[in-house]
Amino acid sequence: MDAQGRGRADNIDPADQWVLNPNTGEYELRLPPSGTQSVPGPRKPSAQDGEGARRRRRNDMAPGETREMSKVPAQDGGPEGGGTRTQEGGRTRDGSRAGDKARAGDVPPPRTSRRRTTEPEGAPGRRGRRPVKKKSKAKKVLAWTAGGTAFALVAVGAAGYLYLKHLEGNISSTDVGDAGSKGFSKDEAFNLLIIGTDKRTGKGNEGYGDSGSVGHADTNILLHVSKDRTNATALSIPRDLIVNVPDCPTKQPDGSTKVVQGTDNVRFNTSLGQDGRDPGCTMRTVEEVTGIHVDHFMMADFNAVKTLTSAVGGVEVCVAHPVDDKESHLKLPAGKSVVEGEQALAFVRTRHSFGNQGDLDRIKVQQQFLGSLMRKMSSGDTLSNPSKLMDLAEAATKALTVDTGIKSINTLKDMALELKKVPPKNITFTTVPVVDNPAEKVHATVVLNQSAAPSVFQAIQHDVSFTDVKRKQKAAKDAQAARLKGSRSAPGEVRVRILNSEAAPGSAQAVLDWLQNTEGVLKSENAGNAQAGLQKTTLEYAPDQAAQARELAALMGLPGSALKPGSSVVNSQGLPAMTLTLGKDFKGAGTPIAAPDTAPKVDKSTANEVKCAS
Repeated sequence: MDAQGRGRADNIDPADQWVLNPNTGEYELRLPPSGTQSVPGPRKPSAQDGEGARRRRRNDMAPGETREMSKVPAQDGGPEGGGTRTQEGGRTRDGSRAGDKARAGDVPPPRTSRRRTTEPEGAPGRRGRRPVKKKSKAKKVLAWTAGGTAFALVAVGAAGYLYLKHLEGNISSTDVGDAGSKGFSKDEAFNLLIIGTDKRTGKGNEGYGDSGSVGHADTNILLHVSKDRTNATALSIPRDLIVNVPDCPTKQPDGSTKVVQGTDNVRFNTSLGQDGRDPGCTMRTVEEVTGIHVDHFMMADFNAVKTLTSAVGGVEVCVAHPVDDKESHLKLPAGKSVVEGEQALAFVRTRHSFGNQGDLDRIKVQQQFLGSLMRKMSSGDTLSNPSKLMDLAEAATKALTVDTGIKSINTLKDMALELKKVPPKNITFTTVPVVDNPAEKVHATVVLNQSAAPSVFQAIQHDVSFTDVKRKQKAAKDAQAARLKGSRSAPGEVRVRILNSEAAPGSAQAVLDWLQNTEGVLKSENAGNAQAGLQKTTLEYAPDQAAQARELAALMGLPGSALKPGSSVVNSQGLPAMTLTLGKDFKGAGTPIAAPDTAPKVDKSTANEVKCAS
């Protein structure tokens, strides 16, 4: 029965009405607008009336007391068909007990529900049981999705870690000992030697020329990345450059070290492979020739060119005239073409179709190719394509051999990200200045151009850009120059300890003798050898020693870049002193150490340029 069909009892207030809510299927109690007073007929309740009624009901309850409510259907006779009343504490509002009425047959047994007084009130003039909210299907789906997403993230994170370890397992490494640096710093300039070998053995390398090659250093690029990441220089070293290869300690399979004896007046490419030389020998040879310390190396064979170009979907190259090279099997029309795989390898190996058909002209073609490859690898087409990125990661790691200092995939990633900071327009490709070997009637090798090469090496040593980079470099140079300006102490007040890192043996003592006997710097002492590997001479001093540092820099011809504000050390007398550490650039006592402000003019190209080989 609904409310309209129920009977009416005389003791039921007709203003107390239960109304069916079609949304919930439940009856809700509509209270009289005046609270506990009955009214003879329906009256539209006001907000004030309803609030007053609620306030009076709350006042009747003790703090924390709950109100028992049940729907008590009444007989017909209410203004809207049926009256009901609320039971509070088991008693009807007119004072009789609900149980008595149920037994008398006036009303059916009441249904009860518990409602806390702290719940929000309904609309003014209405009070009833709040319908139970059921969680919608949409919310259930969201809950499951959130949980699934969390699980997926954990799974992907684990899979990502495992994949990185997989990539790391692809990389081969060689321990080059002290030929390179132990680790990689994001805050310093770094020098990376990229070696391309002519090794013909191994999968994908069959059928190229001398199959018995031990793997010489066929292509060599010294990549210098500046400290401020505004520029980089890729310096190609000709394979036919005549050099002196130094003695080279090499790690053997059984863990022992074997020293491969050096040789003089030989081709640079013999610094690798010949007599069992490893990439560490090539790194040492680069330092012997240029004076530039090589931090790390990366080496790849012929197959790397094929797999890397295929991974990125080909590399665009340009030739000024049609090419049909019977030696390399390269066939290209004039203008731009996209090469990959075997055709890409043929492009970088070709030398009979360009310039004077020599190795120097092939180097220019290789530089063009590398610039294009860098542009393609950093393009949105590659970076936004997960499939290409994974193919590239697989190809690169399988193709590379590196030194143990950068074998970690995270370290390689860090290096790549640091290089990515350099704008392509400021990545310079150039070649070591050389001339034909005067000792040869038929020119087959080259030697250093002694009038041009030293200034190129010096610019790289001092982190000077070959492109027009003025922003950070200018600010840094201004700060360095400012260290030389200001008052200077008298020579007799200069207190300094002298150490030798990479200068010629005996240099620290020679400087000490010169300072004391010639320049009057009597508070100086020879502190022995410093840790090896320092390329640039440094003078570290505390703030209160700046005047002493300026005087010593003036005496020795030190550039502002050599002065390093820091802290003092205690000398043998227990007094604070500066520390002068002699690096590879030290030429001798009293000989100024020149720091170039600008790089020399060189034949160059940049990574953002598109040039056609001719």
